[in-house]
Amino acid sequence: MKNKDERGVIRSRSEPALHPNRLKDKSLAPSTSTSLAANYRNIDASYDQGESAETSCKGSDVRCLDDEDASWISWFCNQKGNEFFCEVDDDYILDDFNRSGLRNQVPFYDYALDLILDVESSNDGTLTDDEQNNVIESAAEMLYGLIHGRYIATNKGLSAMLEKYRNYDFGRCPRIHCNKQRCLPVGQSDIPRLSTVKIYCPKCEDIYASQSKHQDQIDGAYFGTTFPHLFFLTYGHLKPQKASQNYVRRIYGFKVHKEE
Repeated sequence: MKNKDERGVIRSRSEPALHPNRLKDKSLAPSTSTSLAANYRNIDASYDQGESAETSCKGSDVRCLDDEDASWISWFCNQKGNEFFCEVDDDYILDDFNRSGLRNQVPFYDYALDLILDVESSNDGTLTDDEQNNVIESAAEMLYGLIHGRYIATNKGLSAMLEKYRNYDFGRCPRIHCNKQRCLPVGQSDIPRLSTVKIYCPKCEDIYASQSKHQDQIDGAYFGTTFPHLFFLTYGHLKPQKASQNYVRRIYGFKVHKEE
């Protein structure tokens, strides 16, 4: 059996973190079971949850979960900097159709999928411990992100993002005349690794860089180009009126003539 150091952990690209369930021994090879149902692991009985959680969270930018049996998905979405993500239903991930075409985009696809679903695996020696940290961690994040981009275009996904929108989880428009209008995340491309996520203001209909240093490295493809516009088509009553005020340039009180 491998100890926790040998097993490694999944973390965001910018901040290290410990998922409680990663403290349980587990090998890396993908599951051969025809069912990908999530088998949540129990934390070792000897692990002192209260003391260890407090120690690992002090001075860390990672939010700690009180639930020791939390899934990988819950753990990932609750990391600081991942506030834009909602939790994708396991049933959605388990449907092969919803993952169509992703195998060719994500390295070590099967390993990443098993890790996301907390499926136990048996080690076939394909990967080493060093490769595990460099490949599996980013692969799981990428796979979940691409699935997430599809999920938020469904009714359940839109509903989950609606709750986050109402809670101002996506931030506010920095433009003064938009009066702190709530924003939505948007990608400038549906192809991964081309651009990072931006926030879209429905009032001025423009996009802005996220004001959080933790979110400026998140791939825009994890939200896609469609989401904010589909969101307001679905929840039309939430779409604000377009901003009517614009900044007027003046020199000594006189308006500056617009150049044609």
